Amino acid sequence: MASSRASCLVAALVAAAAAGAAPARAPAPLQLDGGEPIQLEADSTGFDYKTSTLVFHNVHIAQGALAIDAAEATATGLDFRDSHWLFRGNVRITIPDGSMTSDEARIGFAGNVIASADITGTPARFEQTRDKSVARGRASRIEYLPAAGTVRLTEDAWLSDGDNEISGQTFVYSVRDHSWRANPDEQGGQHVHITINPKKPDAKPAPKPDP
Repeated sequence: MASSRASCLVAALVAAAAAGAAPARAPAPLQLDGGEPIQLEADSTGFDYKTSTLVFHNVHIAQGALAIDAAEATATGLDFRDSHWLFRGNVRITIPDGSMTSDEARIGFAGNVIASADITGTPARFEQTRDKSVARGRASRIEYLPAAGTVRLTEDAWLSDGDNEISGQTFVYSVRDHSWRANPDEQGGQHVHITINPKKPDAKPAPKPDP
């Protein structure tokens, strides 16, 4: 029965994506491609009549390079043009150049796009692969706004660009240009701490032996 339901759900997801298909163009990092099927797998599923929400256990949602995994998920509907999802337990969001992990994630879909992702954890974490390094961050709460290309870290926030480290109560990281900013009125009277690690000198080639 669970397998049959899952198959029906996958078919509904594919139909929802196709209905929102847009003219051919390169998708944004978290854009759901209307021409590509969305795969949903779950150990079990059901419907909560009290809250009018769908419930999934051990769920995996994937389309192309985008994937979301969680122990449990509830959703207001299967139409990714307008729906809200709550993921709980070992949440992992995989995007083309990085990932986010947390205890809980609230994700809003609009027009077949992840419009917002609000993740919380002890702590919530994210990482982004760059040309020659990996940017990593953690905080009690991370808000990701794909349209703005920003990640907002709040409460015991920490960020490393691969070389240097910054910690504070709140700061915003741009995933587009790899920059960050910390507004003084958002620090709760605390200082922002920056650790600048010295760069290691390039290794010199070993001298050639005398002939």
